[in-house]
Amino acid sequence: MSACRVLDSYSILAYLEDEPGADKVSDLIKRARDAGKPLLLSVVNWGEVYYIIRREAGKEAADSAMLALETLPIELVNVDRELTYAAAELKATHKMSYADCFAAALAQTRKAELVTGDKEFKTLEGIIRILWL
Repeated sequence: MSACRVLDSYSILAYLEDEPGADKVSDLIKRARDAGKPLLLSVVNWGEVYYIIRREAGKEAADSAMLALETLPIELVNVDRELTYAAAELKATHKMSYADCFAAALAQTRKAELVTGDKEFKTLEGIIRILWL
């Protein structure tokens, strides 16, 4: 297992909604728990997961999903100036959503591997390590 992995909203939603890639994310979660090394998730991407579930399934479902995430070996990473700067640099130079830039910036600043199935990250191959779902 890589020393450090970052989840984006795509990977979290795949896991929570049992979509393609869910098995791979489930395996990464189990391995993180066994190794005592949590996966990382930007608070911006956490919020993205919340609003997507809230919009699609309602407040109760979104609150329930957030409670479920709290039981997993996932460390929420707050956004500071350094991470915001790195995300803004990526946004300025690559065509991708601002929230996705936070996941990529977190992977970049932590020298971690990003776990995703979102094709928007294709433009960052060679800049960050990506584990594709």
